[in-house]
Amino acid sequence: MTSEELLAQFGPRDSMDYDVVIVGGGPAGLSTAIRLKQLAAEKGAEIGVVVLEKGSEPGAHTLSGAVMDPRAITELFPDWKERGAPLNQPVTSDDILFLSADGATRTPDWLVPDCFHNHGNYVISLGAVTKWLGEQAEALGVEIFPGFTAAELVYDEQGRVKGVATGNVGLGKDGEPTDNFQLGMELLGKYTIFAEGARGHLGRQLLQRFKLTEGKDPQTFAIGIKELWEIPADKAQPGKVVHTAGWPLSDDTFGGGFLYHLEGNKVTLGYVIGLNYANPWMSPFEEMQRWKTHPAIRAHLEGGKRIGYGARAINNGTPQALPKLVFPGGALVGCDAGTMNAARIKGSHAAIKSGMLCAEALFEALQAGRSLDELSAFSNAFEASWLHDELQRTKNFKLWFKKGQTVGKLMTGIEQWLLPKLGMPIAPWTLHNDTPDHVCLKPADQCQKIDYPKPDGQLTFDRLSSVFISNTNHEENQPAHLRLTDAAVPVAVNLAKYAGPEGRYCPAGVYEFVNKDGADQLVINAQNCVHCKTCDIKDPTQNITWVTPEGGGGPNYAGM
Repeated sequence: MTSEELLAQFGPRDSMDYDVVIVGGGPAGLSTAIRLKQLAAEKGAEIGVVVLEKGSEPGAHTLSGAVMDPRAITELFPDWKERGAPLNQPVTSDDILFLSADGATRTPDWLVPDCFHNHGNYVISLGAVTKWLGEQAEALGVEIFPGFTAAELVYDEQGRVKGVATGNVGLGKDGEPTDNFQLGMELLGKYTIFAEGARGHLGRQLLQRFKLTEGKDPQTFAIGIKELWEIPADKAQPGKVVHTAGWPLSDDTFGGGFLYHLEGNKVTLGYVIGLNYANPWMSPFEEMQRWKTHPAIRAHLEGGKRIGYGARAINNGTPQALPKLVFPGGALVGCDAGTMNAARIKGSHAAIKSGMLCAEALFEALQAGRSLDELSAFSNAFEASWLHDELQRTKNFKLWFKKGQTVGKLMTGIEQWLLPKLGMPIAPWTLHNDTPDHVCLKPADQCQKIDYPKPDGQLTFDRLSSVFISNTNHEENQPAHLRLTDAAVPVAVNLAKYAGPEGRYCPAGVYEFVNKDGADQLVINAQNCVHCKTCDIKDPTQNITWVTPEGGGGPNYAGM
């Protein structure tokens, strides 16, 4: 049944009113809520704030490398150390390695651009930091609703965003209400802030409805695939940070690896591949597994045990592709907008700062008695901020690498190392991209097929065993949250022309082509989905749309 039919039969929906509704309990959403409550406390004002989090708790769906720049969290909580924020492991050393098939060349420290230096930063579990931020928010009086998805936008008569509706619960696989059916609830606010992360489900709709990307480059993305390992104590090097470029990727594919030593004999590592790759035979998951076999990476892991797995789409963060941040009734913050700094491989500090800037504009508007207008003060504050300046300094990084690794390395050296020494922190030229990721695949018969080695179960693994340790779970009797606009397209176009790339770009084994009674068909194993959004981005026909499943479903990351 459609939403309209359900409302006609079971409606109207109950509603709750707040001053500010925030969609997404990650660093951006929680920082927005925290800063708003801080300002209210300083002025003796009462502001009702609610945060909707689709995961089982704040941090459950949060995935990042991560090395964290503490600049923004220090602005939010100058006493974060005394408060017990889980930034426990300072970076102690930095290696940038260029890999060949069997060798590695370390970049001398004096040649490393400032944007790649991590002195003063911390190796963290962003999930743990997010959980801590949630505790701080609740202590300030923020209401957090975990396990609730924001499934629909709610507009007023003038077309302004006045809130969201949570997902209906108790629909069967056929879309019909079961005996346990419950209609979603509307959460209405004077302003609604969207902090869903990269390729947000509602954020994507807002970009289109309010034409927020008009005159901008198309947003591009990468997929990040991550593992958490426990290693022998004699291999532990707490605070060591390693980044790699080169093997196993070809020169025309953007990507690289990261490996960070946490405290407690743990290592977090992963691989990032730009979703503009052209060869449909490529599997980002398999490339990550192959990368681990390199001697420079294997040496950190041998004798250890893999204890966590996850994947997530990542914004490439070029300011040329940043949308307009505000619209009537709300704003986009963090990776819902695209504030990731791809050159620094960091987004959490940007998410926190963007949330704080938004909160300050919100507080000013609420104090003035305004609602449902555009928060132009947020856009202005962002453009005047250190975050905007930081993104401008690395504006061409990804775009140079799209021209090949040799060009990327050369021009990054010029822009990030040479020009700052000449007193020019921002390059006087700006590159642009007009090609979205989904149009970049070439037909399979024009590309070399890639034969990946079988997993050994010790260092390399298959998808299903990986999904198992991500603690992914969905209520089985619910409509698939991966929707096909046309059910015939996967076989007629994707399989015929691109050899079925869904089965390779998905890092969770959601999509598989099977032959039944002599006919090919696509099977969607939606219960495996780790909510990375790669299919929504990379599908060459844009026939797949990721929508929110029932609240609480998906991965339940621990220590990630």
